[in-house]
Amino acid sequence: MIRVAHIVNPVKVKENSDLFTGQPITFASILNAKQQSKMNALISLYTTQYEEDRSIIPAGFNILSNLERSVLDVNKKLQGKKLPLIGDILSKLKDAEASDYIIFTNMDIALMPHFYDAVFAYLEKGHDALVINRRRLSHTYSTVEELPLMYSDMGKSHPGFDCFVFKTELLEKFILDDICVGISFLEATLVHNIFSFAENPLYIPDAHLTFHIGMDVLVPRNNAFYHHNRRCFFDKIQPQLKPHFELKKFPYNSLPMPKRALKWILNPSLFTRNYLQLEGKNLFQRTKARLDEIRWRILQR
Repeated sequence: MIRVAHIVNPVKVKENSDLFTGQPITFASILNAKQQSKMNALISLYTTQYEEDRSIIPAGFNILSNLERSVLDVNKKLQGKKLPLIGDILSKLKDAEASDYIIFTNMDIALMPHFYDAVFAYLEKGHDALVINRRRLSHTYSTVEELPLMYSDMGKSHPGFDCFVFKTELLEKFILDDICVGISFLEATLVHNIFSFAENPLYIPDAHLTFHIGMDVLVPRNNAFYHHNRRCFFDKIQPQLKPHFELKKFPYNSLPMPKRALKWILNPSLFTRNYLQLEGKNLFQRTKARLDEIRWRILQR
């Protein structure tokens, strides 16, 4: 039987933060999805946090040891937000019970009641990783009591990646460097690692499995934390991942070429140069295979 470990990183915030209302909704939706799942006994919920965040964690979660550093410790030029590193969060699962798959979601991502059962169904089809896009709901929702209304609201789709499911053994291969959570390029880092190292990943762009309160599409990018993550990704992570890139593993691979190109170029977590290089590599391989076939037929005559 497949065992799943779902880890989140709660944070105690002020009342003027969207997470002040969003985080309790996320907690409640995760607990409800686990309770509703027929695979309940195979799902373990975990948190890792700073000491000051422990008080907001509800019953039902296994609290792992506290995080001991933040992005401020690895980049002394940064000031302000004490943002954890994604590598530190995921590595805490080494202290948890053994699991076959890891799920990571941000604290602003709530789950539908059938989330875990859908995840198990996809994994049982042979996929070793899933990337699930959220639905966007109106800011009018603000309380846990409104969850039934949120479940019934289809909302709108979102292009970003914010729910990641992957085989536990893949974590040892991931190249995460000093990427911090809560900032752009977290999703790009995880998705490029998944599509580099998973054998049979599945991109799920428009299923009604997760949701986010708020209709925003892109978050502000012009800040020091954004530039930190961007440099980590392009200077340190992507060069090591590139040899593992294959067009057939990335989103939109089954679409016709013009539509595939448009989707890739418009997605903020994918990058045009990578697409053009992969498309060129794919064309070369197909052309070579065709020429080899012609050569072989001529030799057979």
